[in-house]
Amino acid sequence: MSDTTQISKSRHDGRAADQLRPVEFKNHVAPHATGSTLIEWGNTRVICAVMIEDTVPRWMKDQGVTGGWLTAEYSMLPYSTLQRKQRDISKGKIDGRSQEIQRLIGRALRACIDLEKVGQRTLWIDCDVLQADGGTRTAAITGSYVALGLAIQKLLSNGKISTNPLLSPVAAVSVGLVDETPCLDLNYVEDFAAGVDMNLVMNADGGWVEIQGTGEKGTFSTEQFNQMLAIGKNGLRQLFDLQTRALKQQP
Repeated sequence: MSDTTQISKSRHDGRAADQLRPVEFKNHVAPHATGSTLIEWGNTRVICAVMIEDTVPRWMKDQGVTGGWLTAEYSMLPYSTLQRKQRDISKGKIDGRSQEIQRLIGRALRACIDLEKVGQRTLWIDCDVLQADGGTRTAAITGSYVALGLAIQKLLSNGKISTNPLLSPVAAVSVGLVDETPCLDLNYVEDFAAGVDMNLVMNADGGWVEIQGTGEKGTFSTEQFNQMLAIGKNGLRQLFDLQTRALKQQP
């Protein structure tokens, strides 16, 4: 355990403050997708799938933008939470939270790929939450990189592209202050009770893609911020290792 978390109180699920929940990838769960995985992260489960269209958005053509495009959609299925979640289509519009998350997923994944090397193609990333227990957006980003990696492997093996466009892997994790203690990878109970919660998106080279932090019930000091970044980085390094192993799994 790192020095920043030795003072931690035990968590409600028995983990150390700087400990991830168990993370597992089950690949090729969507046969019609170019690449797909089910990420099981504690009790959170998200299917991430990539499909590819041999065209780009109209705005790219109109503006003369070269290369391809990557975009994401995110949804929580009605049975993913304890109380049924109404589908966006029944409300006639996507809710603000889902829109924010799918934009975050798109930004995160565009940071890990050279879209010039993709050619005139659109990569659609769909993230569907089967079960939510905190960290659905971080699971969606982390799982989407694996699904994207599998899709790129297929494009390369089929001769659709000649050069691997993937850059440094991207993953995401949550951190927060629970009872004033910096904790890694908050589940729902902890996220609900946290005085501060943050989502960290980083690439394997140590470059930050995005940091989202909010003092939900208070403020946080620079020292606490640095402690949360430190345990977050350690968790992200573990996730990069797990992603690498997942991409080496045999079909």
